[in-house]
This record gives sequence, C-alpha cells and structure tokens, in this order.
Amino acid sequence: MHCLESRGHTTFGPTLPGRGPDASTRISHGDLSRSIVNFVVDRDLTDVVLVGHSYGGTVVSKAVEEIADRVRRLVYIAGHVLKDGESMEQAAPPHYRDMFMELAAASSDNTVALPFDVWRTAFINDADPELARLTYERLCPEPYQPIVEPLDLKKFYSLTTPKSYILGSDDISMPAGDWGYHPRYTSRLGEHRFLELPGSHEVIFTNPNGLADKIIEACGD
Repeated sequence: MHCLESRGHTTFGPTLPGRGPDASTRISHGDLSRSIVNFVVDRDLTDVVLVGHSYGGTVVSKAVEEIADRVRRLVYIAGHVLKDGESMEQAAPPHYRDMFMELAAASSDNTVALPFDVWRTAFINDADPELARLTYERLCPEPYQPIVEPLDLKKFYSLTTPKSYILGSDDISMPAGDWGYHPRYTSRLGEHRFLELPGSHEVIFTNPNGLADKIIEACGD
C-alpha cells in the first residue's frame, strides 16, 4: 500500500471478517464479499480498482457483482478465479485439499493455518529466512467454511468490468500445468490484461515496488 501511495494513489486495505485474535471464525463467503461491498458503499467510493490476491480473488469476484457501477477495474494478483458453482476447495490440487481438511479438523475453531515449511517453500520461496519468518508471524488462521462453499458466479461472468491479472514468475504455490494460475484461471476472464514480474506468490512482500508498478500498469487505460 505504501508503495502505491508514494506514487500518488489512495489505497485501502480492509480486514476481512474472521481474521484477528478476537474475530469469530463462524462466517460464510458471503460475509467476506459483503464486507468489501459495505466498505465501498459506506465511504461512497467510486472509480475503484478492486485488487484480489490469491484467495482474495474469489472475494473481489463476488463483491463486484453488487458494486459494478463503482468499480473501474478488477486486478487479480495470482488470484483464484473460480468457475460458477465451484468452491475454493474444489479448485485446489489434491495435496492442498487434504492438508486444508486435516488442518481444519485439528483446529479448535475450524480454521486453516499453513505450516511454516509450506509457507517458506511454496509461497514465499524467493525470500531470505528472516523475511520468511517475519511474514509468517503476521499470518492469521483462515476460516475453513468459506473455502468449501460453492460460489454462484453467474452474475460475475455476465459483467463487462475490465480485468487484469498479475503473476509472479517465481510463483510455485500451485503446480505448473493443469493446476497452474495461467492459463487455467486467466482463460476464464475473457479479454483481460496479463502482466508478469519477478517474484513468488507473496511478491507483495518480496518485490513490493515492482508489484506497485505492475498494478499501475494493469490499470492504465
């Protein structure tokens, strides 16, 4: 956010429901998308660029259905773009699916917290050990219910909102080939702007200035 603001842009980073030490994790995916809709409407924001990173891609895809008249462009940063009727769990490779299920079952509040070795080797593989540990300590568990919830995306796929997709060239969080972000997800967006930059899945931490430049490029009309 700071990198974009230093370039003259106004940014917001609302916290989604179910995150934080005192937050209830008994939430639905609708709670996530409604929080973004309410954030935008309550502040009467217009000409908005909605940016969704990773799982956040599913959130902005649903949120834009309600506020398309306020949104100038959707930008996905290695974002998940689900098919109509698909859940995040169904879109995940089998090894992640099994891991999420086991982690949620072992938790006391039906949440998923990635083990550090998975974070280090698959998500922030381009970071030094200190940054990998520092960022891991900032993570909070992910509520599991929204992950297994199928999403009705018929309205999303009927919209003509401009879209861009940004992908780190060192992103190995999803296996290459049939499970990869590109072209599996990008092909679902129809006409869109596709950009790449050096970095892992967590390029927001490892190459923030480069990512800020790509977000600005992604929004150029």
